[in-house]
Amino acid sequence: MPPTSALPLGEPAAWRTRLWDKLAALSSMHRTIEAFLGSRPFERGPWLAVGFGIGIACWAVLPGPWQWAGFLALCGAAAMAGLLIDAEGDLGHLRSALIGMALMLAAGCTAIWVKSALVGQPGIARPEVAMMQGRVLDRQVEGARDRVRLLLRAQVEGHPEPLQVRLNLPDENDQPGLVEGAEVRLRARLMPPAPPMLPGSYDFARAAWFQGLAATGNVIGPVTLIAPAHESWSLRQWQQRLADHVRAQLSGSPGTIAAAFASGDRGAIAETDEEAMRDAGLTHLLSISGLHVSAVIAGAYFLTIRLLALFPFIALRVRLPLLAAAVGAGVGLFYTVLTGAEVPTVRSVAGSLLVLAALALGRDPLSLRLLATAALIVMLLWPEAVLGPSFQMSFASVIAIVAFSTAAPAKAFLAHSHEGRVTRMGRHLAMLLLTGLVIELSLMPISLFHFHRAGIYGAAANVIAIPLTTVLTMPLIALALALDIFGLGAPAWWAVGKSLELLLWLAHLVAAQPGAVTMMPGMSGATFGLFVAGLLWLALWSGRVRLWGFAPIALGVLALVLTRTPDVLVSGDGHHVGITGEGPDLLVLRAVREESYTRTALLENAGMTGDAVALEDWKGARCNPDFCAITLVRGGRRFDMLMARGKDLVPVPVLAAACARADIVVADRRLPSACKPRLLKADRALLGQTGGLAIDLVSGRVRSVAETQGEHGWFHRPLPRQPGSHPFAARRSGPVATGAPGPAPSQ
Repeated sequence: MPPTSALPLGEPAAWRTRLWDKLAALSSMHRTIEAFLGSRPFERGPWLAVGFGIGIACWAVLPGPWQWAGFLALCGAAAMAGLLIDAEGDLGHLRSALIGMALMLAAGCTAIWVKSALVGQPGIARPEVAMMQGRVLDRQVEGARDRVRLLLRAQVEGHPEPLQVRLNLPDENDQPGLVEGAEVRLRARLMPPAPPMLPGSYDFARAAWFQGLAATGNVIGPVTLIAPAHESWSLRQWQQRLADHVRAQLSGSPGTIAAAFASGDRGAIAETDEEAMRDAGLTHLLSISGLHVSAVIAGAYFLTIRLLALFPFIALRVRLPLLAAAVGAGVGLFYTVLTGAEVPTVRSVAGSLLVLAALALGRDPLSLRLLATAALIVMLLWPEAVLGPSFQMSFASVIAIVAFSTAAPAKAFLAHSHEGRVTRMGRHLAMLLLTGLVIELSLMPISLFHFHRAGIYGAAANVIAIPLTTVLTMPLIALALALDIFGLGAPAWWAVGKSLELLLWLAHLVAAQPGAVTMMPGMSGATFGLFVAGLLWLALWSGRVRLWGFAPIALGVLALVLTRTPDVLVSGDGHHVGITGEGPDLLVLRAVREESYTRTALLENAGMTGDAVALEDWKGARCNPDFCAITLVRGGRRFDMLMARGKDLVPVPVLAAACARADIVVADRRLPSACKPRLLKADRALLGQTGGLAIDLVSGRVRSVAETQGEHGWFHRPLPRQPGSHPFAARRSGPVATGAPGPAPSQ
């Protein structure tokens, strides 16, 4: 290009022309965004609550304090940039959106950071058996598991400060005085709060950190009662008495579920019933949450307003909606306290109280702004709840209901008031089914991300189960309890039993259908983020622009379809190994009980619905008391695996020779340096740094628990690996080993 001085006078330089074109395009984009925001004054508010939640999620995803501080600094810079925009100019809406979103992102990150620093409790360093003495803080009876769960604040030998521990006590060691407030002395086997068993598994250590739990375990032997509890009112005792009363009036599975509805006590529900409810998409009915609280408050509200309307003296002098809202609020708060005031219940009652306030003031109760206010209150008090499935599913379902019911096509579908009663009823039933389908589709990514499973027929089942529970079962339980005061509750309890038998029949029927449950391997956080972004965009905007939300959802579906099932799963202690791709069943190194958490976690992370088959029972494996060897063919390549399963010492030369013939060696103990497999040695030394592993043999990708934990207090950050030391570096750079595996080493 000739120099600028060589151009004709008055002709702009090419670079200057391109710069002005870019500035013009940028200005046009700014004005487009400004016009978009200006045309939606009532739709921008809920995004501030979303920003608060994103700030919480960023704290969880970013690895450590330096990154958190950098995120806050970036948010501050964005807010300062917004302040530089003229408030009276043409970009006023963009200015307020930029400042508001930046501040909410920073507020969310700060809220959970402060909460973590204030309440976080580090777990004990290692498993131990210890004597302890302390006070019982909580007692829960789990009849289905023949045990009692105790929460203690106790002085544990070997620890200078009192610890909060949760212990399982067998029924045979229970005693009458073992209640809240009692001081006890006992011996227990303690374990640190468990990190995720595998990448993508449930992170109990994070939940325990925010609950203040330092250890969990089991009581060994009898419990000595040092001092009885003071005679005082105990919420848990009232819950237990209510649950016992309900089960005394109604036996069997219906009685256990009725007790759960009345008192929140789920400990006696049979595992088969709970599994059927889960597979049918009805498990949300078993936990006291938005559905139950809304039913109780709505019943109290409408009953109050109908009864008081019968008395003209009251109806003409008192504003009935306001009085009914006050009664509904009181009943809702009482029900929340009675059922244990768990976080999901408190979330639900907070939202319900806002709805009552809107009704009392004559405002629209079905409002995304109202829902955003409820979410913001919950996130301020329990910011860690954003990371769990309960919060996500609760608000996702309500957002789906509000967004779908207020959409223009849904309103137009129900606007045919001139049609006959049967036709209108058909339209409402169709809308109910469509709403259930929308809810199921909204919850499916959340269920797949947290549980690796999602129900297919849940929408149809909920169309029957939700009205059955809210309109029939729960009012009947309230009526039966009221009639029990006069000893006349037997007919009502009979009706309750029949309604719950119908609910259980529906759950078992739906769960038994082919394809009732979809299993998928672990979804990455990025894929989950695409689904969440798309669903929020669809829900919170109106008009044609909301259709852009399908773009990230489509990308998420594509990423999910392309996600490969891990070939090998290794638990964090190396004790359990799962191998996929050898048929419909999962091959496991050690036999696991059918109802065990280990079996469930392995199958869910593998995305399999088959059974767990012990490796020694599979014809393709070679096992002896110490080791199992297996050859896997993936992507046209052979991979020889060697897995330790015994406790006896093996001669080092024999072990070294066996390791040299293997590509991957897995052991739940530390192996000597002489053991040098070709690709990966996942022994106690490595797994202590990485946690559980998910190995993709075709791509060479090894996902670990540690890579998702960062420097958060509930997980010890592993030592950094040396550059180039990726376990499959040799696989990427060198030739593929194709030698046949040798026999398993002898003792």
